[in-house]
Amino acid sequence: MPNGERRCCGGRGIAEGAEGGTRSRLSGLRCERVRGAEEGAAVRSDRPPSPAMNSLEQAEVILIVVSVCTATGAWNWLIDPETQKVSFFTSLWNHPFFTISCITLIGLFFAGIHKRVVAPSIIAARCRTVLAEYNMSCDDTGKLILKPRPHVQ
Repeated sequence: MPNGERRCCGGRGIAEGAEGGTRSRLSGLRCERVRGAEEGAAVRSDRPPSPAMNSLEQAEVILIVVSVCTATGAWNWLIDPETQKVSFFTSLWNHPFFTISCITLIGLFFAGIHKRVVAPSIIAARCRTVLAEYNMSCDDTGKLILKPRPHVQ
């Protein structure tokens, strides 16, 4: 190609669209956008998965660990015979593990960690609903699943 220009859509590039008017320029721009999207998708799908956890996995792990710590601390707090004999705040002061883990869990919920963990499954479910109309689906990672076409006779 001259000047390093790339052509798409059957050889019609942006430069060729100049003499054809606005319509061919627009179709050339669309072709470039489609090509860029296809190349971006190919780059993302060819890349091996990163060994480090992504932000969703980190949020899930943090939420699980803090929830287990809170449940364990609550169990120890409830089975302690001193809990019934002292005031509420003194009881919390006597069980710092439960108090800290409970405050951390409440802080995580105020920070929106529950939305981070639940949102991807909501998005995937909505995508599956739309894709079902076109005889397609997707898995939880976002990969497209093409279903066989129904044979109508």
